[in-house]
Amino acid sequence: MAERLVPVISLAGKSQLVEAAENTGFFTLVDHGISREEIEAEFAISKRFFDLSPDVKGKTPHETKTNNGWEFKAQLRPSTGTYDQKESLWLSSTSAWPSNDDVPGFRKTTEAFIGKCRTISDQVLSCFAVALGFPEDYFRIANDPAQPDCLTQLRLIHYPPSENAVGTWRAGSHTDIGCLTLLFQRDGEDGLEICPGRDTHSSFAMGDSFTPLPAQTGPIVVNIGDMLMAWSDDRLKSNFHRVRAKDVGRSPSRYSIAYFNQCRRDFVLQGPQKKYPPVTVGEYFKEAVAKNFERQQAVAATS
Repeated sequence: MAERLVPVISLAGKSQLVEAAENTGFFTLVDHGISREEIEAEFAISKRFFDLSPDVKGKTPHETKTNNGWEFKAQLRPSTGTYDQKESLWLSSTSAWPSNDDVPGFRKTTEAFIGKCRTISDQVLSCFAVALGFPEDYFRIANDPAQPDCLTQLRLIHYPPSENAVGTWRAGSHTDIGCLTLLFQRDGEDGLEICPGRDTHSSFAMGDSFTPLPAQTGPIVVNIGDMLMAWSDDRLKSNFHRVRAKDVGRSPSRYSIAYFNQCRRDFVLQGPQKKYPPVTVGEYFKEAVAKNFERQQAVAATS
């Protein structure tokens, strides 16, 4: 069932990319230009960071204003009423970085990995731009990490092993608010589940069930975010997903890496059909965060 819902697509398959974005909002990308060795190297250096003591990880503290830095079980999901059972390190072009003394080679390795993610993102977004009737470089300009107002981030994530957590949420049901997400997983560290069903970027509709998407090292899981759904006049779908603990026994550590294309704060977004009023990326984020929390909290209270 997961293979039917989430097609495996080569980066060269432009029409397939658009079709998947229109139907499920998720696809698994192969032939993308990042080697398995490069992905494993980034996971290895991520693990070295998370293996440090809390005091050392805390030297790169989370900053609420920028959402950069290390956080531990700090993300409250209104859909579950609990905190996600994970720790993460948010990084951007303007963030603080773990020191080379604490994690040798961290910044060099990670910046090279970010560069590869940017190249892939540019190719996927260029495909969507053409399909929507924008100039091919439209989203590349809107999402240029070299610009000081760009909100794009890399997130290194660790879900600690859990005992007696059968069927609970390591990360509660949510959509991504930004534009486009690249997600890297590791063999055997399952838990990601998806649920298509939304018609508009502001709705909280879900389908009847969540479908597990097995974790693999190498392929990239790509999904549309709310911002791109709005930008496409709801043509491209941003759908709900979550990370679930195992149904039986102990859930081991799970590591993942997410590259969030979140565009430039001052760039004005509006779809080609002008279904919604023009709004800056910064304004969209602010409104979406407030609405997302308010609506999901209301749903959780009545469930």
